[in-house]
Amino acid sequence: MTTKDFKIEGMSCHHCVMAIEKELSKLELESKNVEIGKAKVVYDENKINEQSIINAIEEAGYKVIGSNNG
Repeated sequence: MTTKDFKIEGMSCHHCVMAIEKELSKLELESKNVEIGKAKVVYDENKINEQSIINAIEEAGYKVIGSNNG
């Protein structure tokens, strides 16, 4: 399993959190924790890659401005 922390730009409220959670729920993740300005995601790198997670966050309308191992 891989754990990544993503720093996200443009989030300002609980609605933003829910929008990102909705997009991430479409992916095969082990777990996710989304807060204003950040998300921690645990996933199996054999099933999904980091770019897919970034794409999901951007699909929700926000920008990933950094990521690192959590």
